[in-house]
Amino acid sequence: MPGMPESVRRPHGSVLAFDFGEKRIGVAVGEWSLGQAHPLTIIRSEVNAERFAAIAALINEWKPVSLVVGLPVALDGTTHTMTARCTRFANQLRGRFGLPVDYAEERLSSVEAEERLRESGYNGRSAKEHLDALAAQIILQCFFERFSQDSTDRNHHAHHDST
Repeated sequence: MPGMPESVRRPHGSVLAFDFGEKRIGVAVGEWSLGQAHPLTIIRSEVNAERFAAIAALINEWKPVSLVVGLPVALDGTTHTMTARCTRFANQLRGRFGLPVDYAEERLSSVEAEERLRESGYNGRSAKEHLDALAAQIILQCFFERFSQDSTDRNHHAHHDST
């Protein structure tokens, strides 16, 4: 039936997520329909032109419907200097590629990524190689989970309103 709460459509297609850093940008990819994120790659450059060329190649390859940028906030919820840099990066992505860009608050993604790598047997240098992409995966996974939680909450409230 038209107008039912389920029409809060879950988008379809791929999503690219970025864990922005000054030296490296971790990238993850996920699929809306599956709600699963996977580490993809790490862009190792501090030169903007090179970074955006690498991102353009990923966008051409994966054809995402939207992008997600991890937005670091301190544990107490306050913003810090990296927050502004990440916001600027997100605005550049939006401007260059014309795709919607969402933010996913990240408080502990890098810490969590380090723990996951240790648990899976990576250590030292090899762990560092994977860290940023894994952090991007965690950012995207949290984003998917929050989105599906929001949709469930909306549907739940809508059902109660109609009784």
